[in-house]
Amino acid sequence: MNRILPAAFAAALLAAPFIAARAADTAPREPYGIALEGLAYPYPVQLLSVLNDGEQLSMAYMDVAPAQPNGRTVVLLHGRNFPSSYWAPVIKMLSEAGFRVVVPDQIGFGKSSKPQGELHFDTLARNTIALLDHLKIDKAEIVAHSLGGMLGVRIARAYPERVAHLVLTAPIGLEDYRLYVPPTPTETIIVSEDKLTADGYRKQLQTNYAVKLPPEAITPFIDARFNIKGSPDYPRWLRAFVSSGQMIYREPVAHEIPLIALPTLFIMGADDHNAPGRPLAPEALRAKMGQNAELAKTLAAKMPNARAEVIPDTGHLVFLEAPETYKELVLGFLGR
Repeated sequence: MNRILPAAFAAALLAAPFIAARAADTAPREPYGIALEGLAYPYPVQLLSVLNDGEQLSMAYMDVAPAQPNGRTVVLLHGRNFPSSYWAPVIKMLSEAGFRVVVPDQIGFGKSSKPQGELHFDTLARNTIALLDHLKIDKAEIVAHSLGGMLGVRIARAYPERVAHLVLTAPIGLEDYRLYVPPTPTETIIVSEDKLTADGYRKQLQTNYAVKLPPEAITPFIDARFNIKGSPDYPRWLRAFVSSGQMIYREPVAHEIPLIALPTLFIMGADDHNAPGRPLAPEALRAKMGQNAELAKTLAAKMPNARAEVIPDTGHLVFLEAPETYKELVLGFLGR
């Protein structure tokens, strides 16, 4: 016999995942190391030794071979707030289509070393090319997300002969944030980031990034950020993380994007209005920031070989929120 659930009981069922997520955010955490020791990646991780500004560091990466190779390689470039393990469904998609897939954690992120010095896009670009040299890959497809989009632009500009196609997935850096946000001392940002709670970070992902995923799907990102607080090396991780934010602010790429002649595809979430530094901008300017889908269309129109696709009802994690549409767009573009 069909029964109508009492309203209070139905509401409790709907709220259960959120209550569980909130409980997980406040529960004691098993510490990770600052190279994400304790967090499993979907494929074996290897290390490449790199020298950055006199400091010997290790760059972690996954190198996934397809069962039926098509002779081409895709390099996936991650965002600032996500370990490269979040690319797992895209790695599978590309591998099944015959691509070799190389997935680095950039220096300062994920399972790679956290440097003592400042981060710079030019250095990360050189590291990525060094990885391609190490793997004897002459030319690759670049598929990038968020901060990785800024790095993808830097690689495409500095090493155009090494890139076949460029896919910018919900990239940041489509505007120069210095036009809106005043400079902020690193030490001030360190204090602010250190005060962020797991619950506050979850709200950031759900609001700033308009992430349209169930709460349990967001939890691994919370863990990757907050389980490292139990590490004795956490202060070094925190400084590297803040350095990456300063890199975004100090090293804009928006002015260079129209100069890219490579085939380029922007894949944007219609609801993604992510704009780093917006809370620090004068209130009158905040609403002007983060019009990312429109910015992508405008930039693509200025480029000789680019287009922008906007996926409705989708936020910043486009490839996780709309996987089938993303697959169709990426494989169609790379197949040109």
